[in-house]
Amino acid sequence: MLDALRAEVLEANLELVRRGLVLYTFGNASGIDRETGLVAIKPSGVPYETMKPSDLVITDLDGKIVEGKLCPSSDLATHLLLFREFTGIGGVVHTHSEYATAWAQAGREIPAYGTTHADYFYGPVPLTDELTDEEVGGDYVLNTGHAIVRRFHAPSGSLDPQAVPGVLVRGHAPFAWGKSAMDAAHNAVLLEAVARMAYYTATLNAACGGVSQALLDRHYFRKHGAEATYGQKSRD
Repeated sequence: MLDALRAEVLEANLELVRRGLVLYTFGNASGIDRETGLVAIKPSGVPYETMKPSDLVITDLDGKIVEGKLCPSSDLATHLLLFREFTGIGGVVHTHSEYATAWAQAGREIPAYGTTHADYFYGPVPLTDELTDEEVGGDYVLNTGHAIVRRFHAPSGSLDPQAVPGVLVRGHAPFAWGKSAMDAAHNAVLLEAVARMAYYTATLNAACGGVSQALLDRHYFRKHGAEATYGQKSRD
């Protein structure tokens, strides 16, 4: 079932290893087939070096296992909620990558300090509120997803998950997403890169205010949207 999706989700998981974003069995990637509403996700605790496409677990959007002999990732409920709420995404990635996790643990969003950040995130990488004791003691994984969704739907200003393809869960670690599982992995790698650069920037100049709105707009929209100019285009 869903052989192409399984293969892509496996490749997305392996990309996290290749890029140094996960240790041992940490982290997970998933992808969704929007036509069927089925999700493929990494099995829990299985070493990356031995994982095969057939090890990927297929579930529906309610978490019911449709196919697979292994237990799905322990973060499944967070992935599924993001797929339900952010209907334009096709993949989700969770890591404990070093620099992004450090910002999450410090309780700080990642400011848009420069144009590298602006190329991929339209504004700061946001930070969720801390989960309450009741949320931690309840359905913790699902409540982690709710914390992410609340941040993007905040009354103080909603965020577009297409324009800001990642978030820091306070005291925990980053999640990223994209048009597909591989795109989500790509965005997770970029999130770690901008987190690392932001750490060095803040260390060198704690008073740095970041890029102007004009420069943020210039760099983000040259790569995204109907008027994007970056990359190759047909001359027909």
